[in-house]
Amino acid sequence: MAVKKIGRQTVKLQNPPSVLAYASVVGPKEGEGPLKEYFDQILQDDYVGENSWEKAECKILQQAIMLAMQKAKITVGDVDYLLAGDLLNQIISSSFTARQYQIPYIGLYGACSTMSESLSLGALLIDGGFADYVIAATSSHFSSAERQYRFPLELGTQRPLTAQWTVTGAGATVLCSTGDGPYITYVTTGRVMDLGIKDANNMGAAMAPAAVDTIKAHFSDTGFGPKDYDLIITGDLAKVGKELTLELLKKDGIDISEIYTDCGIEIYDCEKQDTHAGGSGCGCSAAVLNGYIFTEMKKGTFKRVLFMATGALLSPTSSQQGESIPGIAHAVTIEMG
Repeated sequence: MAVKKIGRQTVKLQNPPSVLAYASVVGPKEGEGPLKEYFDQILQDDYVGENSWEKAECKILQQAIMLAMQKAKITVGDVDYLLAGDLLNQIISSSFTARQYQIPYIGLYGACSTMSESLSLGALLIDGGFADYVIAATSSHFSSAERQYRFPLELGTQRPLTAQWTVTGAGATVLCSTGDGPYITYVTTGRVMDLGIKDANNMGAAMAPAAVDTIKAHFSDTGFGPKDYDLIITGDLAKVGKELTLELLKKDGIDISEIYTDCGIEIYDCEKQDTHAGGSGCGCSAAVLNGYIFTEMKKGTFKRVLFMATGALLSPTSSQQGESIPGIAHAVTIEMG
C-alpha cells in the first residue's frame, strides 16, 4: 500500500472525507458580533439554565453536536467516533458530553488548536477506512477559562491590550466517507514551537511562531503557495499574532496578506465590543469554521481554504513556575469538488 504522507508533516488523503453537516452555538457576546448571521444558535445567557459555567460549556457542546447530527440526518448509533476537546482541566466538557451520547470517544487536547486537530484525525480515520461517520467538535466558555487560566471574574482584573477574549461557543463537524463536499484533502500536523514568550496575556505572540512553521511546512510539502488558496485563516492569533505571522512569513519571502485573516479577528468587532486584541478559545475557531467558513464555501465564495487553528500549550502551573508558552498549529486543506 502506498504511503500517503508527502514531505515531512503532510498527508494527502486519497479518499477525501466530505463535510456532511456542521453546526455552531455561541454566547450572547458572540451573537452581537459581525458573524452573527452564520451561527445556528445564539444563547440568551452564558449559564444556559445551568448552575455553573463548566456545566454550561458542556451543554453548549452537546447542543452543537446534536444540531450537526440533525442537519446530517443521522443518529448517535451511526457515528463511529466522536473526537472532541476543550480548555478545561481533564477536558471535562468533552468527556461529560461523550458520557451523554455514548459514542466511541477519543478525547483531544491541543488547546485552541483542537478544532483543526479533531478534523485532522477524523479525516485520517475515514480516509484509512476505519470509519464512515466521525464528529469533530470543540468548545470553550469565557468564564470557565478565565477562572482556570487567569483570575476569578469577581476580582475585576484589568486586561492589557494584548489580551484576547475567550469565546463562549462550540462547533461540531460531521465528516463522512461519501458526500458532496466540502472535502478535507490535505492534513499538515504541526510541531511544538517556543520562542520564549512568557506573558499569558499575549497568546498571539506565543502562538505565531507555530503558525508560521506549519504554513511553511504545508507549502514545502505540497508545493502549494498563497496563489493556490482563496482563504488562509488561522485561529486564534487575533490582532497581535496575525501581524507577527505576516511579518515572520515575509522574512522568508512568503506573502499571504491578500488572502489571510484570523478567526479571533473575524468573530468580534474588537473596538465596539472591547475585546482588545480579539477572540480566542477552542470555541472561537470552531464557531467560525462551522458557521462562516463552511457556509461561504457552500455558497461558492471560497473554493479552497487552508484552515489552521493554533494553540498555546500552557497551564497555570507552568506559568507560575516561570515556564515559557509553547505553541502548536495544525492545518487542513478544505476544498469543494
